[in-house]
Amino acid sequence: MKKSTVGGSALLEGLMMIGPKTAAIAIRKPDGEIAVELRPLPAKSRLSKLFILRGAVGFFKQMALSMQAMMYSASFTEEEESHRSSKFERLLERLFGSKADNVLIYFALTLSLLLSIGIFILLPNLVVGLLPFNKATLAGAILYNLAEAVLKVAILFGYMALASGAKDIKRMWQYHGAEHKTINCYENDNELTVINVMKHSTKNVRCSTSYLFLVVMVSIVLFSFVGWHSMWLNILIRLLLMPLVAGITFELFKCTAYSSSWFARAISAPGLLLQRFTTSEPDECQIEVAIAAFNHALAAEDAQNLS
Repeated sequence: MKKSTVGGSALLEGLMMIGPKTAAIAIRKPDGEIAVELRPLPAKSRLSKLFILRGAVGFFKQMALSMQAMMYSASFTEEEESHRSSKFERLLERLFGSKADNVLIYFALTLSLLLSIGIFILLPNLVVGLLPFNKATLAGAILYNLAEAVLKVAILFGYMALASGAKDIKRMWQYHGAEHKTINCYENDNELTVINVMKHSTKNVRCSTSYLFLVVMVSIVLFSFVGWHSMWLNILIRLLLMPLVAGITFELFKCTAYSSSWFARAISAPGLLLQRFTTSEPDECQIEVAIAAFNHALAAEDAQNLS
């Protein structure tokens, strides 16, 4: 079984396949045609090559890239929708001109990061802080951290379950499944046809869903070592440690993603379980989009390697 460095991201009626140097975005247009766009990835900085730091830098770059691709996919919605702009978007256009789209992307990225930190990091801390444990004792501090861990996992699974009920999210979960099936088909050395791809699993150990679960697990362990303090000090410590959490998670994720050891399987198991919420069986049209994105990403990498 061969391994691929290509990963992906589900979009609105499409998906993005990301190689080492090029991202291929494939979108199913309203008229049924598949539009494909290739985007070269920015060159890696020195920080992107340093142990631990590379994980934190890569995490934020990946989020920015996904946000840009999501906005691109949204531009293919019905014409009356795509030309409708909000007062906020018109204000950005007046203030920043041609750079308004980039400003909007980074604003949305910052907002999503703050929302994620608030829901998955700060909220559990605030709620658990109301429990009547004596945090001045070792036993009390351990109970606080265990309660926070349980609440974080519960919120994560609950969030995924609720999101799965939305129609647009269901479609994205199907494209997510198409992405995994296509990569799994390629890695099993099968020809990338719709029939072949449909035979494979919607689960993949290198999925970002698994990474997200590991982020929660690593944060639980790391925050346990820093102890329990006042509410605002707890919040500050957790915010400051988030880049370290992302970096450690990346190194752990990288070590286990290509391993078949019992340890790697144990680490990957919860993330694979969580993918029951974030992937669904795609239809043949969605598989076609996934194959188009994968083939273009792979061809772009092969062309760069030959040049």
